[in-house]
Amino acid sequence: MVILTTLLVGLDSSNMKYILDTHALIWFLEGNARLGLTAKEILSDSSSELILPAIALAEAVWIVSRGKTSISSVEALLKVVKQDKRVSIYPLDSDVIEKSINFTSINEMHDRQIVSTALMVEGQGNRVALLSCDQNICTANLVRIVW
Repeated sequence: MVILTTLLVGLDSSNMKYILDTHALIWFLEGNARLGLTAKEILSDSSSELILPAIALAEAVWIVSRGKTSISSVEALLKVVKQDKRVSIYPLDSDVIEKSINFTSINEMHDRQIVSTALMVEGQGNRVALLSCDQNICTANLVRIVW
């Protein structure tokens, strides 16, 4: 289900909501070459509608606070996220948690909750794609993946 390029599979990106995985967020902000080309194009597009699961933001804060990225500080990370009008933070609530319980093919709790967020947004009648390269998420085949 991984989509390498939007043109390759004819994915119409109009009215698409893109859910950000932690790696997509951090690698985009770092300018890291490991970010997939399609994910980079989406994140660079001023018209992209981006949804950041609260759990992904919390994980990014944790990673930055531990000095594991080139992002200068947690404050710098939060400032960029808050200032980007394309980004909506999706709350980690009981509905997201309940939905994630049965995703046993995904080993990491936060990854389950990121996928659960994507499915919650999709369940609200939206077209979604998750920006992720996480093998557990991709292999689970629960949501459209773009990288």
